Amino acid sequence: MPDRPAHLIIGEVLRPHGVKGELRIRLLTDYPERIATLHTVVLGRDIATGTRRAYRLLGMRRNAEYGLLRLEGIDSREAADRLRQLLVMIPIEDAVPLEPGEFYLFQLIGLRVLTEEGRMLGELVEVLETGANDVYVVRPPAGPDILIPVIEGVVLRTDIDAGELIVRPPEGLLTPEPDDDERD
Repeated sequence: MPDRPAHLIIGEVLRPHGVKGELRIRLLTDYPERIATLHTVVLGRDIATGTRRAYRLLGMRRNAEYGLLRLEGIDSREAADRLRQLLVMIPIEDAVPLEPGEFYLFQLIGLRVLTEEGRMLGELVEVLETGANDVYVVRPPAGPDILIPVIEGVVLRTDIDAGELIVRPPEGLLTPEPDDDERD
């Protein structure tokens, strides 16, 4: 499983907004209202490696489903344009505390996914946010990825400490395991 990252991604810079350096960002957080209470954000190309730079946050407002950030030192369209496609991150210490049963995405990636009967399905490699419900992308040892809907009755237990996710896949989702007689 991945180590605890130093930062969490809360957005991605899309483009400048206006001529005074405001940034239009795609919001990648369940708590966008919290951004305005932060003192600093970190911008960089990658959460794990590469150059990152902290900026003092001067303000954040919403525009439809996007966020508009104002950062200290970014006061022109040209300066804002140089930040396109950078990730907007916060130190993990500044993250909203999770409720019981909630997990950060980095905690889920790499979990072993098993059926309630103990059949190993593979490793959780991605979480798709579809709007209605999330979908776990599970990579089996062989064959195509398995898409597991994150809904009650399908995801039975998430055990971060054990590194396991126990599921009851909907009928017809999986190919049946060969019986012992068929293996001979």
